Amino acid sequence: MKVTAIESIERRDDSEALPKGSTATRTWRHKFADAWRGIKLGVRGQSSFFVHFFVAAAALTAAWVMSLDWVSWCLVILCIGIVLAAEMFNSALEALCRGLDERSRSRCAPALDIAAGAVLIIASMAAIVGAIIFIIRLAQMLHWW
Repeated sequence: MKVTAIESIERRDDSEALPKGSTATRTWRHKFADAWRGIKLGVRGQSSFFVHFFVAAAALTAAWVMSLDWVSWCLVILCIGIVLAAEMFNSALEALCRGLDERSRSRCAPALDIAAGAVLIIASMAAIVGAIIFIIRLAQMLHWW
């Protein structure tokens, strides 16, 4: 049986959580633990994340094989990070909407579509940046440039 992101959050061990109404601050360790749990939930919960992850792995492999300069490496890594973060934001919004009642969930549909559109725009722009970087490098390698 597959556990949804909401169920996973509900099952989380709150023994280290601060009591409600507490004014104490959380430690960095707790903040990073929450962030890693969020990454794990985002990766597990979305099949589209794996598509982005596969394309990212292919881009990094191509960057290594083509011996990109450090500026191009930075741009490729930045594009990958932005696309994966956008997918995580989209996943977070989807998880939030799944936790609502049916009436409220139907009103969330436009927000979900907008978030999916944002991921599409970011992924498209990253693909264009990647194409420019890799085409220029390929032209250099083939002495066309």
